Amino acid sequence: MKKRLTASPFARVPALTVLFLLVSCAPMHGQSGAPNGKTRLAVIGLDHDHVWGLLKDLAAEPNAELVAIADNHPELADRAKAKVPASVKFYSEYVPMLNEMKPDGVIVTTENDRHLEILRECAKRHIHYSTEKPMATTEADAREMERLANQAGIKVMVNYWNAWVVPTHELYHRVKDNQVGPVQRIIVQYGHQGPKEIGVSKYFADWLYDPVKNGGGAIMDFGCYGAEWAVWLKGRPARVSAVTQKLKVDQHNAVDDDATIVLDYPDGTAIIEASWDWPYNMGQVQVFGPKGSLLATAKDLFSRPTGRQEANIPLEGERVALDPPAREASNPVSYFVDCIRNNKLIEDPLSMKLNVQVMEILDAARESVRTGRQQELH
Repeated sequence: MKKRLTASPFARVPALTVLFLLVSCAPMHGQSGAPNGKTRLAVIGLDHDHVWGLLKDLAAEPNAELVAIADNHPELADRAKAKVPASVKFYSEYVPMLNEMKPDGVIVTTENDRHLEILRECAKRHIHYSTEKPMATTEADAREMERLANQAGIKVMVNYWNAWVVPTHELYHRVKDNQVGPVQRIIVQYGHQGPKEIGVSKYFADWLYDPVKNGGGAIMDFGCYGAEWAVWLKGRPARVSAVTQKLKVDQHNAVDDDATIVLDYPDGTAIIEASWDWPYNMGQVQVFGPKGSLLATAKDLFSRPTGRQEANIPLEGERVALDPPAREASNPVSYFVDCIRNNKLIEDPLSMKLNVQVMEILDAARESVRTGRQQELH
């Protein structure tokens, strides 16, 4: 198949998907508050290691200006000061920062259980909001975030790394173009060797291994990717079952490090393998239908039609040629800023609507682990 010529990996989201997005199209609040017309952004939290990559994206974004950072760890603030312009103001608490700096949007990189609390303060001030996945620690928190954001008319984005790589969107478009036929099976494998094993910071590890602050272990950290993929590709499942394990017995962690979640659909299955026990970084999804299969990794997309049994064809299929993404869809900061400045919808899989369903699945998965029984979604 010829490579697809699209300016943006988000550009071909079907109209029906757009119709169901619940991010408000209300008039923007302070979308270019800076004198130079740039979108003013603030960062809340430095104890999530993803923040350092986001600061790099922010520094490279011509339409945005970082105006402030809030975090109560002096050591992390000192590290950030060495990486950002001298004009950036630092606060130990985020509410005074919101009041004084009045940013157009915030990038939230904190413990998962603080997401609702921070959004509530942003909604009061009509400040757009981007957070790292997952959206929250519970479905109830996620639904309240959705309600507050819609009421305030602010944009909310839930950031997943797989949204910024071309194979993700090419696989999605090919599935929606019926290349594999009706999706019968989805297998999502995400994770790594473990937070401690890959050397995350002490600050990050302190809450990743906390069942309240993180909401769980690998089941939350990487189970959310599987739920994201499943809802995006096939919609809301009918039933959820899950098992978790603590394979790192010598670490005595309070949370799971390995999770398997099975999503039941009337016409198919999604299997989510989320783990801190992979022997290497793992991030791939494979989709099967009667016409063939598609496999997406961070860098590549492979396609294999039904009936291709030649010995020289790899099991995953043949590599597909891909185009690079447009700048505004190549990283989360540029996309968030573009949506604020041009009053665009936050699209799936980053939208509130989709991520509320992700949290519904994760709630059901954790309840399945607790009870040992499959959970019906009502």
